[in-house]
Amino acid sequence: MADPKRRIQALSEEFAFFSDWTERYQYLIDLGKQLPPFPAEKQDEAHKFHGCQSQVWFDYAWQNGRLQLQGTSDATIVKGLIALLFRVYDEQTAEEIRQTPNDFLDTLGLKAHLSANRATGLVGMVNKIRGLAETAV
Repeated sequence: MADPKRRIQALSEEFAFFSDWTERYQYLIDLGKQLPPFPAEKQDEAHKFHGCQSQVWFDYAWQNGRLQLQGTSDATIVKGLIALLFRVYDEQTAEEIRQTPNDFLDTLGLKAHLSANRATGLVGMVNKIRGLAETAV
C-alpha cells in the first residue's frame, strides 16, 4: 500500500499526462465513475457532507487502524473529486493522513481550476478527513 505522498506523486504524474484542463476534467469524471456504489440507505441527512454546493454523502470506518472511506455526489465533477481524495486518503493510518502535505491540491493545480464553491467544498472534505485522523485513537 502506497503512502499518501506516493499516491499524490502518482496523481500528479497522471494529471501531467493531459495537455489541458478539459482533459483533466474528463479524467476526474472517469475517476468518479470508478467509485464503488454508495449504499442508498446512507444517502440521508446523517451522511450528508455540508459545505458543498452539490449534494455529497460520506461515510467512514476505522478498520485495523486504517481509514476506510465511502462517498458519492449528485454532480459528476464532485464525484471525481471525491474519488481523487479517496485515492490519497483511503486505507491510510491516522499518522499517514496527518503527515500528508496540506498543499497537495495546489500541487495538482486543482484549487486554481475549480469554481470557488467547488474549491471550498473540496478543502472542506480534506479538512473533514484530516479531522478524523486527528481524533483517531
